[in-house]
Amino acid sequence: MSEKNYTIISPDTQKKNRVPNGQRLTDNFPVLHFNSIHEFNRDKWVFRIWGQVEKEKRLPYNEFISLPQVKVFSDIHCVTGWSKLNNTWQGISSKEIKNLVRIKPEAKFVMIYCSDDYYTNLACDDFFADDVLFAVKLNGQDITPEHGHPVRLVVPRLYFWKSAKWVNGVQFLAKDVAGFWESRGYHNHGDPWREQRYS
Repeated sequence: MSEKNYTIISPDTQKKNRVPNGQRLTDNFPVLHFNSIHEFNRDKWVFRIWGQVEKEKRLPYNEFISLPQVKVFSDIHCVTGWSKLNNTWQGISSKEIKNLVRIKPEAKFVMIYCSDDYYTNLACDDFFADDVLFAVKLNGQDITPEHGHPVRLVVPRLYFWKSAKWVNGVQFLAKDVAGFWESRGYHNHGDPWREQRYS
């Protein structure tokens, strides 16, 4: 594992007012998920990249965790109304995916899949933003099981349901497809600064 010796600063942390309308600050880290906590098995865990790519890629845990890592300083905004500032994540940048597979030009969206059957959709522009990463640590400590261990996607500039827990795959898509909560009434994009909570 190699680690870059600088921290990527998520742009929203530079705003004069860092708390969007409808949000309240918390020092806690509430635990929210639709299913039970995933039980991690290091020997069976595989990260899969498929869809609109020239060749599918599968990485076992040890190979995935050995990819170059970055740090990202960001805020969290949950659709339920809480915000948590000043979080430092460590993990694999989403941009690292481009070094693992050849993505076809028609790929415009991704679907993120998780071990608990959760899934969420993103535009490639959002997915490949500089501050997006597959986090394995938070504030210097391994992410705990209830917060997504071993791998949690972190998309700092969108509501936190887009930051899926227990991630184990990325599917590249030519057309957008609604994710789990998006197909149940949540907004397709989820920008907290525009209060895109529900469709």
